Amino acid sequence: MNSYQGHAPRDNYLLASLGHVVQERIFPHLQLVEMPLGKVLHESGDALRYVYFPADCIVSLVYVLETGASAEISVVGNEGVIGIALFMGGETTPSRALVQSAGTAYRLLGQRLKDEFHASTDLQLHLLRYTQSLITQMAQTAVCNRHHTLEQQLCRWLLGSLDRLSSSQLTMTQELIANMLGVRRESVTAAAGKLQKRGVIEYRRGKITVLDRPKLESLCCECYAVVKLETDRLLRPQSELTVPSANARHRSRMAPGAYLWQAAQ
Repeated sequence: MNSYQGHAPRDNYLLASLGHVVQERIFPHLQLVEMPLGKVLHESGDALRYVYFPADCIVSLVYVLETGASAEISVVGNEGVIGIALFMGGETTPSRALVQSAGTAYRLLGQRLKDEFHASTDLQLHLLRYTQSLITQMAQTAVCNRHHTLEQQLCRWLLGSLDRLSSSQLTMTQELIANMLGVRRESVTAAAGKLQKRGVIEYRRGKITVLDRPKLESLCCECYAVVKLETDRLLRPQSELTVPSANARHRSRMAPGAYLWQAAQ
């Protein structure tokens, strides 16, 4: 396993949540790899050889049409894994995996993951619960793109990215955001401009800084809270959860007693 100062497999929550026995079998085979902005991990239809567990990067799963137009269907950060088709039995996927925020990830040979998946009920449980959370995210994204304004979609996208980063600043061009949301760049410029005028964000030279997260949450549709609550319900131990903000409960259609994990900022 490659060793990089300041990183450990437990930087990825899914790896950290595995039992000690499974960790001892998997961790020696993990390779820490650089994930530069714009790197394509796999294209649509590619046979998957590896799975990737992000440590501090964000990867978008993007569907690309024959015309070249694209839209993000889900996003994966340090809570999950890229390459679920390998242990689900599909081997390939119709989406492209694209690094949207640079960092590092732990790479594991796909065959080794499959072997462990069939040998360990602990690993099976964690991977299947993560897959359920990913399906929830995909479904809610589809609903959001159909029924909510671009400004609300942008708020959801920014909040989802913030939860997977250790700072309030995102290195994102408006062109990249437009490609992720499947809209014109001019539309993103207009939506970002409205948020900037309200003092919610500051945008300059490809960097977006969130100045007022509570306000960003108040402008967002219910979709962010729905996905967040369901993901935390499936992936976070009860001891690590905290009661969601009043705004998050109001925005979500889930039970008032549900919990929301607050990402460390």
